Order: sequence, then structure tokens, then C-alpha cells
Amino acid sequence: PLEGDREPHEKEVGSLPHVADVQETNDSSVVSKASAAAQGYFRDPFIQHFVCKVSRRAPLINRGYFVRWRAVDHCVRHFLLITAKCPKRQILSLGAGFDSLYFRLCADGALDGTAVFEVDFPDVARRKAALVTSNATLRGMLDPCLPPIPQPGPVYMCSSQYRLLGVDVRKESQTEEALSAAGLDWAAPTLILSEVVLTYMETQRSDAVISWAAKRLPQSLFVMYEQIRPDDPFGRVMQDHFLKLNSTLQALQQYPDLLAQRQRFLDKAIFMEFWSRALQHFYNSATGGWMNERVICLVELAKHHGWDQCVCVDMNAFYLGLLPQEERDRIETLEPFDEHEEWHQKCSHYFILTASRGALMEQALLSQASVPSVSPSWGSTELKVSTVPVCLEGLGLASTWMRSEGLLLTGGSSRRGRVTQSRSLIRDQNGWRSTSVEASADLGMRLYHTVTPLPRGGGAVVYGGRSSPLRPISDLFKLTFDPSAAKAPRPDAEKVQVEPMECTGNPPPPRFRHTATVVQHRGRDFLFVFGGKNQSACALSDSSFLSLDQQHWTEFPVGGDVPAARHSHSACSYLGSVVVFGGLSGEGEPLGDLSFLTPTERGFDWIRVAVHPPPVPRYSHCAHVFGDKLIVVGGVWMQSDGVPGIVIISLSTYSSMEFRLDTSSVPWPLMLHSFCSELTDSEEPALLLIGGGGNCFSFGTHLNPQPVSVCLQPIYDYLQPPGL
Repeated sequence: PLEGDREPHEKEVGSLPHVADVQETNDSSVVSKASAAAQGYFRDPFIQHFVCKVSRRAPLINRGYFVRWRAVDHCVRHFLLITAKCPKRQILSLGAGFDSLYFRLCADGALDGTAVFEVDFPDVARRKAALVTSNATLRGMLDPCLPPIPQPGPVYMCSSQYRLLGVDVRKESQTEEALSAAGLDWAAPTLILSEVVLTYMETQRSDAVISWAAKRLPQSLFVMYEQIRPDDPFGRVMQDHFLKLNSTLQALQQYPDLLAQRQRFLDKAIFMEFWSRALQHFYNSATGGWMNERVICLVELAKHHGWDQCVCVDMNAFYLGLLPQEERDRIETLEPFDEHEEWHQKCSHYFILTASRGALMEQALLSQASVPSVSPSWGSTELKVSTVPVCLEGLGLASTWMRSEGLLLTGGSSRRGRVTQSRSLIRDQNGWRSTSVEASADLGMRLYHTVTPLPRGGGAVVYGGRSSPLRPISDLFKLTFDPSAAKAPRPDAEKVQVEPMECTGNPPPPRFRHTATVVQHRGRDFLFVFGGKNQSACALSDSSFLSLDQQHWTEFPVGGDVPAARHSHSACSYLGSVVVFGGLSGEGEPLGDLSFLTPTERGFDWIRVAVHPPPVPRYSHCAHVFGDKLIVVGGVWMQSDGVPGIVIISLSTYSSMEFRLDTSSVPWPLMLHSFCSELTDSEEPALLLIGGGGNCFSFGTHLNPQPVSVCLQPIYDYLQPPGL
């Protein structure tokens, strides 16, 4: 991840300690845009001219800049379509930086009757003008300059369809004078573009810009792209990143979510409507003369100073609800990608907003995305989370019990790189401690694999995983644990016997992010492998069965309501069957369905059940069976605010209840995805959560530095079977 990579306009409008900060910010973001364009995410042959060298960014960065570019481009193209019959129209870009919008639209022949006005600080505008002037390709897309424009307008470039201004938009009168001098028509249909600009101003000043635009441009569409949701774990990492860069996200405190951002624009209209009615009442009660004329003017002014309509969606809703499936499929083919959690969290923390003034501009508003929201059915109890004082981090690792007081941890990735050495967590009278593991053979480097405990204390089976998104792993190992270790006084290392499993039959394709669960058929134990993904499939739906006594891949007829292809789901053994919940579909949407794989005389059947109220769809979670309850913890969702805590699903009544986690005693942002968990069987039932976290877009890598424990005692009665 590129920890210093920032949005292009972070401090181009707002408090500026150093001009060098602007240059660093602008240069870094332009490199990211150029990287995404070079990898084929979008077509922009001009952005390369604004960088010294096109460098390749990580796939997550490329996707993040693609969805931003695509959302803005969608709004701009729709505006141009709606205003196609207007003789004159305008685009006003605030804090434009080194954006190539004008050059792209010009090359596409999309600027018929359209002028593009770009506003930025004088230093940024001066640098951009110098770059354009010195580049033959860019310079050739400008017609000869118009006659010189008199001051005070600081116009650095002037063409019939392109004006580049160096001015501070916080200074309303200077901005108006400069735009008027540059030829802006205040009555013409205008798109105002603000990409991560206003949030870096003091909120009072950014609100003033929004009101100013509505006041001065009566036929306009405001398009804004910014951050939201500052208080969840990802949002805290995002905020901390910008604080370290002395670039506080000002607007997040007052406008933390979609509703607040939408109301931010509509409140301007409500406020002005209030004053319009108040002034109208004053006029009706006043006597004639010049006072009535003054009030009439104020009434008319108030009626036309607010935004009429506003539509605001986060980038998950935009990507899944407004982009065609074919385009999303194309994006999936561009680069190997396996950072789904971080991608969806990035998209849930940014939004695209359109607000309209005037009847024509209402047609240019964003369509409401078709991704439905789901409201969790929250229980009244919050479950306390406490830290476990052991330094242990990682993502994509797997765990299993070696014995009642000892856990084995395998694989994963940490800040120091991929983990090849297994580790253990041992609990004694003093609490948890970490020890090393002496394995008879190397399990290799793997992430997102499974370690499945075998019945009757028979050890465990390691299956699948990946070393990279292009290198899934197909081998199997049987693990046997030293039974005498429990009696040894604080051993320095746990001994684990590792044996490769030589299996016969037709093995399934290699995979990762799958599940492997023990299921029974006619008294025999089988390892049931379901779902996952690999280098050639976004999600898998096949079912495979490994006979554990014969080590033979066995084919069974599987019928019933087969679940959709998925990965990052959960699967738990339950009364000889398997219960599967959630996951991420091949279309990139979280799932919230519950299915049972049950044995029949000849094979297995899938049975899907409806849960009421339905749990919020999620993936990258963990699940455990406790009696007749399925305990689901953590994960990633996108159809509800906040982050998942714990949902309890009754496997007998098919009801559910969500419970929030109280993380107030955890001194870091607790990210519960790409982690593993184990249900402890102590006197006080609890969940031990180990690892988790990931690359938080361009804000840096965050991994939970210690395990945490979730106390289930407050809902112990709820976990009991009915009638007990």
C-alpha cells in the first residue's frame, strides 16, 4: 500500500501550511490516476502527460481510483446528455489540480457548446499551465488564445472552451470576479464539480461555497465526491492517516453519513424557504411604498437560493447498482485481486452526490442505486470485548484446537510478510501465552486455507489456500498433536506431526477462501469442501467429499436447492449435517442465506431455510455452533451502517438476533475480517478472535496487534435451546 498516496485535492482548497504539500498531494494522486489508466481501468491518454513517469500502483489503489473516476465521469456525461440541446453550458471544477477532464471530453467530441472552467490555488494553476504549454499534445487541444482578459481575473490559460484560474474559492467576491472576467455565464446550465475538496475546508466555509453556488447558478448541478463514516474501524484509520498528514477531514464531524450529507444540501433550501415565507408574511402585513418593493426583492431572492433535489449514494451502491454487470466483469479480469474486504470498505467510506437547481437539472441527478438496505434486528445487550495481552497479528490465518487449552495457528500474513512458521496459543492459570511450534514438516506459505479438526481427537486436516491470487494450493496435510503436551510444564515449543495426504480419486480444483467441514454419510466421516475461489473463478459452487478413512475423493449425488457460488462464507458441522451461512457471491455481493447440506440414502441434499428477521448479508466472518444456535461473528457488510458484531441464528426456530460489540476497552480500531476465531468451553463462554485487518486503501496497513475475547455470558440464556 502507498501510505502517502492522498486524494488529489486534499489541501488545494483549505488551510495550507506549505506549498510543497500541495505539490506532493497533487503529484501523488496523479500518479495513481495514471497507473489505473495504464492498467486499462479507464481510458485517459492524457493523464500520463501530467506525470514524470507512469508507475504501477497496487490493484486496490487502481480499483479505488477507477470507481472514483467512473462515478464522476458518469455524472459529467449525464449532464452533457441532458443539456445537449442547450446553446451554452459550462463545467466549473473546484480544486481541479492536474485533472485531465477537459482534454478527455475534447478528444471525445463531447464539448459541443461547453466551456470548462478550472479553479485552483495560483501555484497549482501556474504549474498546470506550464505543463500544458510545454506539451505538444496538450497544447494542440487548445485553440488560439482569446483576447487578453483584463484583471482582476487571474486567468492562467484561456481558450474558447477552457479557462484555468488561480484563485482561492473561499474568497467569494474574488472568485466571482475572476469567473466573470473569464467569461462564466451565471445563467447558463452549469455542472459544479468538487472531488475531495470541500472536506478539507473549515465546515463553515465549505457550507458557504455550497450556498454560494446555489445562489449564483440558478440552473446548476453540484457533483461532490468525499469521505463519510469516520467512526468505525476503517474510518478511524482513514482519519488518523489524514491527521498525520496535517489534513484533517473537517466535514466528517458534522456530516458523517449519507443522510447528513444529503440534508446538508437540502437544509439550504429549507432555510431559504423559511425566510421566503417569513418575508412574504411581512410583506402581506406591511403598508405600501418602497418597503414593499424591497421585501418583494428579498422574497424572490430567498425563493431561488436553495438546492431543489439531492441524491447521494456510497461507492458500493454506485458500483453494484449503477454499473452494468459487463463492466464489472471487465474490471475483474484486469489484475489478480484478492482484497475484497478492503475494497468494499473503501467504497463504503466514499460517496458521490448530485444536487440540482432548476427544473432541467433535476433530470441530471443520479439514479437511486438498486442495492437495498437492510436494518439489523439489534438486541439490547452489548457484548464486552477485552484484549488478550499476547503480541500476535496476521490476516488470512487459520486455527484449530490441539487440546482443551491449546490452539494451533497456521499460515497468514503479517507486517513482516507471509508466515511459514506455525504458532500456538496456550492457556494456563496465568492466561494466554504464545509459544513456538516444532513441526515435523513445513506447511509452506499459505493464506485463506482451512484447518479442520477431525472427529474423536484425530488431529486436523490442512487444505487449500494460496501463496498469491494466481497460485492456489491443492495439497492436503494431516496434523497429529502430541497427547503428552498437556501434562508437560510450560513447554518451550508444541510438537506437531505433519504428514502429506496422498489421496486417490478426482480431486477438486485448487482453491482458497473455501470451507472444509466434517460431514457424515452412513456412519462414515467425509471432509466436505465447498465454495471458495481460484485464479480462474471469482466464486465456486461445487461440492467435493474426501473419505477420511480411505483418503479417497468420493463422488456423491447432490440435489436440492444448491446455494449460489460463493467464497469467504462459513460452514459448521451440525448433527451430522453442515450449515452454510453468508459469503461473497461471484457478482461481488454479500450473501445472507442459510442452507443445510443433509445426508440422504444415496448422497446429500441442500435445504435452504428462511431466517426471520433476515440477518444482514455479510462475508469474511467466522461461525460456530453452540447447542442449537449458530454464532456468527464479524465480517464485512455493505447494506447497513456500522460494522457487524455477532448475530445468533437459531437452527431450530430459524430466528435471529444481532448484538453489538462494546469495543471501548480496545485501544485500537478492531477490524473483524480475514481473522479466525475459536469458541472457548470454559465456565464463562467466550469467543477468542485472532488476527484480522488488512490494507486500508492508501491509508496504510492495519492489523489487530493482539487477540481479543468476546464474553458471551450476558446472552448465555439466549444461547440455550428452547424450554431449558
